[in-house]
Amino acid sequence: MAERITVNGRSYGWMDHPLVVICVDGCQHEYLTAASEAGVAPFLQRLLAGAGTCVLADCVIPSFTNPNNLSIVTGVPPAVHGICGNYFFDAERGEEVMMNDPRYMRTGTILAAFADAGARVTVITAKDKLRKLLGYQLRGVCFSSEKADCATLSENGIDRVLELVGMPVPSVYSAQLSEFIFVAGCRLLERDRPDIMYLSTTDYVQHKAAPGTALANDFYRMLDRHVARLDELGATVVLTADHGMHAKHDAQGNPNVVYLQDTLDGWLRNPRVRVILPITDPYVVHHGALGSFALVYLPAELDAQELRARIAELPGIELVLPRAAAAERFELPADRIGDLVVISQRDTVIGKRRGEHDLSGLDVPLRSHGGLSEQQVPLLVNRGVTLTPGRRWRNFDAFELGLNLAS
Repeated sequence: MAERITVNGRSYGWMDHPLVVICVDGCQHEYLTAASEAGVAPFLQRLLAGAGTCVLADCVIPSFTNPNNLSIVTGVPPAVHGICGNYFFDAERGEEVMMNDPRYMRTGTILAAFADAGARVTVITAKDKLRKLLGYQLRGVCFSSEKADCATLSENGIDRVLELVGMPVPSVYSAQLSEFIFVAGCRLLERDRPDIMYLSTTDYVQHKAAPGTALANDFYRMLDRHVARLDELGATVVLTADHGMHAKHDAQGNPNVVYLQDTLDGWLRNPRVRVILPITDPYVVHHGALGSFALVYLPAELDAQELRARIAELPGIELVLPRAAAAERFELPADRIGDLVVISQRDTVIGKRRGEHDLSGLDVPLRSHGGLSEQQVPLLVNRGVTLTPGRRWRNFDAFELGLNLAS
């Protein structure tokens, strides 16, 4: 085994304990503190009280699932790995597509590099949309809760997952989709003792429930029990999130939405002006494809600076940047974002046209993410760590924390 592995310019030491990195989708720090204060997460409470190490870290912007999970497993921002949303406009093809195909990856992962060096690596994610990206070039176990019944040795490195876990395949819109991951992870650590595991959950609960509510606390009670078991089995556990989550509605519970394509259509009457919402994925029931980050593509004849100023004046808009400035500030691939990047305020989301968003599935007031207000996330480890004073921590420092710094 190599003593150190270098991936994307960062060096990682070989693990002397199994390492489990957990991405809790939509988990802002307040979920952990609220569950701890309520007494439903005693293990996390001990870690937060000093038995472990916890810092507040920044996720990448846009604060969405795909770019942040890929940053965590590559150790670098989207400008390097190439995945800058769940959905984007593929200029080469001239079409809007899901960004879940490995062909969009521009670099390898820490997971694949360690597997190539001889480590036993296991990846379990909630939704199958993310599995192929996380499993890019990986020789190991990689499957999703959503498609656990379809896992095969040839495709996923494992079969008979339902027998292992002792649960049926959960609904994609359920807390059980995440619970399945933790049960599977604990069973595999007990049975196979992988060197590295990466577990990535779904934010179904966080979209529905604020920190400290009964539904949220039930979720973190479940999470606490399984993280404690991973610790008991001797793993170094690093827990972080892909993004936070906030309420995006008014006092009456109605969504605060800027329908940006409707607005631009009214202003410009130009069918070549295109708004892209990178939050879009196949699972929109709990957010209606409404998030706090949008891209605007413009024909060459339009004045981007003038339009930028007009959009910035809209109620609920926090920031509008031209392509180059957004790529530099947020470390994004400039060729995969729009002429303008638009970010809304904490309580507001951005839509396209009103008629294109089906909000009938929202059975509670809208909670969502994508903007600067959802950038801060926890970075928690079950070991003591000597921290560098003044360092800006990122969620994609998780593997460095677990492999290089945890004692």
